[in-house]
Amino acid sequence: MLLGVNIDHVATLREARYSLLPESSNAEPSPMEAAIDAKEGGADSITIHVRGDRRHMQDRDAFEIAANCPLPLNLEMGVTDEMLELALKVKPEFVCLVPETREEVTTEGGLDVRGRLDEVLACVKALQEASIKVSLFIDPDLPQIEASAKTGAEMVELHTGCFANAGDDVVGLEVSRLIEASKTAHAAGIQVNAGHGINYANVARLFEVPHLAELNIGHTIVSRAMRVGFRNAVSEMKEAMSGYPD
Repeated sequence: MLLGVNIDHVATLREARYSLLPESSNAEPSPMEAAIDAKEGGADSITIHVRGDRRHMQDRDAFEIAANCPLPLNLEMGVTDEMLELALKVKPEFVCLVPETREEVTTEGGLDVRGRLDEVLACVKALQEASIKVSLFIDPDLPQIEASAKTGAEMVELHTGCFANAGDDVVGLEVSRLIEASKTAHAAGIQVNAGHGINYANVARLFEVPHLAELNIGHTIVSRAMRVGFRNAVSEMKEAMSGYPD
């Protein structure tokens, strides 16, 4: 199981001080440096989300990381013409289509592929024509998986937020949802990834979910890095994931 490290919150910290001084030589921390540190810690890919309001990652970050980090870049983006234009310029290895609203603090819930099928289909087609592989960030619901299969996207990323926030009395039900969703997507020939709210404590519970190819994890790694450094935080997560059955 591979580890994609989301470094958005490195940019969040930078923007807290330097959003009005983007060209300042003092602007820190650097998402580019975090990407390199993640690689040194054992990351398999780097995930960033350039949002419509540019609240953390900026366009220049996407271009810099794509050009200078030797790991594959996974660009999360909303299904909009603006973001599609950016993706076609950046040319990341992967794009993950996500829902996006300005009111949310972070992405909450999966993309409604079923309800936006024509729109998502057109976006997937345009990205694939540019040789960019596409993932759809969806809730672990069978109708969304069925709709995702219709788009021709190579991957889905199962939203694990409900699992991560579930209490002890219901977490088993959320794991069961993920198991069923993963089996269904895998049977449809779709690569299965997962992400949102996964941390050092709960990651082992995901070992019950078959066919997971990659976990995309960010907040907990950035938080841990404040104590042990970025490379060590990534290395610790890789170690925590190492028990996933082949």
